[in-house]
Amino acid sequence: MSERWDRDQVLGLAPDAASAKAAGGIAAPGRWARTGCDDEAVWGECQGSGKSVYRACADLTEPAFRCSCPSRKFPCKHALALLLLWADGTVGAEGGPGGAGGGPPSTSTVESGPRPGWAAEWIEERRERADRAGRRRASAAAKTRDPKTVERRERRVDDGLAELDQWLRDQVAHGLAQADKAPYRLWDDAARRLVDAQAGGLAGQVRGLAAIPRTPGWPDRLLEEYALLRLLVRAYRRRDELPEGLRDTVRSRVGFTVPQDEVVGGGERVRDHWCVTGSRDTAQDLLTTRRVWLRGRRTGRPALVLSFAAPGTSLDASLIVGTEVDAELVFFPGSQPLRALVAERFGTAAPGAPAGTSVQGFLDEHAAALALDPWLDRWPVTLGNVRLARDGGGDLYVVDAAGDALRLRLADPWRLLALSGGGPVTMAGEWSTRGLYPLAAWHEDEGTVIL
Repeated sequence: MSERWDRDQVLGLAPDAASAKAAGGIAAPGRWARTGCDDEAVWGECQGSGKSVYRACADLTEPAFRCSCPSRKFPCKHALALLLLWADGTVGAEGGPGGAGGGPPSTSTVESGPRPGWAAEWIEERRERADRAGRRRASAAAKTRDPKTVERRERRVDDGLAELDQWLRDQVAHGLAQADKAPYRLWDDAARRLVDAQAGGLAGQVRGLAAIPRTPGWPDRLLEEYALLRLLVRAYRRRDELPEGLRDTVRSRVGFTVPQDEVVGGGERVRDHWCVTGSRDTAQDLLTTRRVWLRGRRTGRPALVLSFAAPGTSLDASLIVGTEVDAELVFFPGSQPLRALVAERFGTAAPGAPAGTSVQGFLDEHAAALALDPWLDRWPVTLGNVRLARDGGGDLYVVDAAGDALRLRLADPWRLLALSGGGPVTMAGEWSTRGLYPLAAWHEDEGTVIL
């Protein structure tokens, strides 16, 4: 890397506010030894709270991260702290840890010595895996799908959805009262049968229903989810009558995937300056999913970039919250295209704050999206010039200049309260039926803050 990142770019990589705060506490030269960097990587060893020494390394070309600590967060606090030291010029500078001489740290001198064996081995393995994955994708793209295999899956999905339709009618016929005390296996058994029928998308939705009876106002919400599932079943049965975009949406919700090569080859392409407005990691079973939200500066269009990581692998960290990147995105097919891949970048990312809308503007946008895809479970929000307020019950809201408000889902509001100080901020997050989950905020003095 010929140019180092600044601290805001590094903190934009943090999976949550707690990780960013913890990284700041250990980004001290005295905690680190055997640090260094070159044009592609930065590495070092951090003394843990006990006798443990953690080896951390960052591949700056992705970026990607490795650390020997047991954390499941990507990047962990050690990798973030190492990057903070590198951004400050401490790592790889004369006089800093890993550097030569005894003068003050310099941000202009980059250490060019050899990588330690453990860091070199990890980076080489990453390069080899990427090459193998590219060859596998090329090989898979060259093969045509067996029509008989496709036909067999279609039949299995049809049978599985017919069974789900009967299950949904039984739940409503027997009444919702039983759901309050029903064991988890009521939904888990139904989900397992959908997995067997190769309708994995529906299986995840059914399994998630188990948490609803533990929430306030659950009967209305559970009935709504049952209705949406039945609507999806009926739409799939009539898929040949649907417009192409809606048919693609229905198939995707059921669990049919579109290979990335097909998306890149035939998907809608949109070039814009994309503001990275938020990132959120969720873990389910052994898979961690990262959702990164973007919004086009010129088009105002939202986009969602997903990445997945099994234990021991890294999530994509190339899109940093609080930056803006000139790029061409290619969108997956659907009636309301939202998920996208980064097809090509032009230049390097630069700090940038998104342009926010009003509460009414967001609600109008969300309503239009729901009209195209009634199964949307979350939608990105970017609000401008909003302030924090509480209602009589103590619940926290954001209020715009017109007095319109949205409820916040925030277990710990103090970071956001301290940032705003009662003044206006730009805020981005995820909207769902339970309210707005804040992800990041922009303040004219403090810049980008991960929430």
